Amino acid sequence: MKLISKGILFLTLWHSAATAQTPTWAEDVAPILYQNCTSCHIDGGIGKFSLVGYNQAKNWASGIKYQTQNRTMPPWPADPKYKRYAHERILSTEEIKTLADWVDGNTPQGDLSKAPVDPVAQTGILTPNPDKLLKMENYVATTNTDEYRCFVIPAGISSNQYLTSIEVIPGNRKAVHHVLVFYDTSKIPLQKDIADPKPGYIGFGGTGSSTSTLVGLWVPGAEPYAFPAGMGIQLLKNGYFILQIHYPGGLNSELDSTKVAMKLSSGPLRQVFISPPINHDGALQNGPLYIAPGTTKSFNAKYTLPLNVTAFAVGPHMHLIGRSIKAWAVNTNGDTTPLISIPKWDFHWQRQYSFRNPIKLTVGSTIWGQASYDNTTANPFNPNNPPLGVSVGEKTTDEMLLIYFWYTAYQAGDENIVIDGSTPKNIGTVLLEPNHEMAKAWPNPTEDLVHLETTGFKPGLVNVKIYAATGQCLAELTETNIQERISLQVSHYPSGLYHIQVQQGRQLQTVRVYKQ
Repeated sequence: MKLISKGILFLTLWHSAATAQTPTWAEDVAPILYQNCTSCHIDGGIGKFSLVGYNQAKNWASGIKYQTQNRTMPPWPADPKYKRYAHERILSTEEIKTLADWVDGNTPQGDLSKAPVDPVAQTGILTPNPDKLLKMENYVATTNTDEYRCFVIPAGISSNQYLTSIEVIPGNRKAVHHVLVFYDTSKIPLQKDIADPKPGYIGFGGTGSSTSTLVGLWVPGAEPYAFPAGMGIQLLKNGYFILQIHYPGGLNSELDSTKVAMKLSSGPLRQVFISPPINHDGALQNGPLYIAPGTTKSFNAKYTLPLNVTAFAVGPHMHLIGRSIKAWAVNTNGDTTPLISIPKWDFHWQRQYSFRNPIKLTVGSTIWGQASYDNTTANPFNPNNPPLGVSVGEKTTDEMLLIYFWYTAYQAGDENIVIDGSTPKNIGTVLLEPNHEMAKAWPNPTEDLVHLETTGFKPGLVNVKIYAATGQCLAELTETNIQERISLQVSHYPSGLYHIQVQQGRQLQTVRVYKQ
């Protein structure tokens, strides 16, 4: 009896210890989700579902684990192992493991009295006493596909001014995916607006005017952007702001009335410029930018600096068949400075990346850019099926290669300006080791059956999961033998993008499949 009692006591203590080690939603998971995810995944937000509250998080537990271990959520396409940035929206290794342990531990709720206060959707203006508050014409978005629409707003500036701070306030966070803000003194955007019977006009790659200058942007979770003291973007008098707004598919009669709040100064200030020295017009080394149907191709570009500059931020831009893009600088001594690397380009998640401290780039340094494109049926974002030849242009089916920089003429001490002084999160090896390049699927797109080819796994058993684009796990096949190819039936799923995950031990491979 004593032995039995000791055995029961041991099991009880072991169970208690195991339970204590399992993260709970209230104390461990909610703080992570509320800090990193609910700017989108909240009622009224652009996310397709809410992660506010225990029940919502539990419902999406498998998707949370999958998307965070793959580092596809929170969306931060830049590779943090190549370059760290200010105000990164990424999870640390420890946070990813906490979420996975919570899911694997059957999602315990924990003590709700210790949970953080539920967030609410952000409304209102954060900029105190803005000098200008401009609102676009009301627009009702109804679309089954991605819509990029430009709205023209007279600036109301009768003399040259400097833009020192800008904030975009989406009029409908459920409908607005992201916003690019341009400034233009020509009449071209206004003429395009007049020619379109609806408010604004369709504009995919830009405004349709070569004289438009990018001055700001907004993505979910963004806060007002202010330039360092004594600096600003010059706005010439009698110009127009153009808001290029991305409305995602699946919207029905959603009213939007997005605003822009800004701080202005008559100056004179140190002028900040936003321009793409790496571009498809004059910087390409192996141009012109053309990708033949059914092919993949990479392009190299370079630009030699004529003066010392201070770079604050970088923002690459391509269209739908873009696959990856990278930029770095090499000074006259041969020293290399990494600037940006996006190994998995996604047009829907483009943004500006601010450096933690401004970077000094010296005269004579060469900025290099490298971009690759996939114009085959294996690219689920290819707008043409079968593929067609793609060259430079503004249309959805065209392409671009642009790497924008936010910069000013260098002054001593610029590199000591602190844009983000926080300690960067640890991004060491996560619980699983994703390798997105090793799994292949065909045919892709498909209507019914898809075949998977994996490499790097040992012959034996693997687990296969099918996820919707939202992260919801739709099916799980355990102990599948990979000595032969894996064939999956997907005819019963709606048309759209799916992620298929293959796991063996700590090895993880993922492939994107488009169901027609």
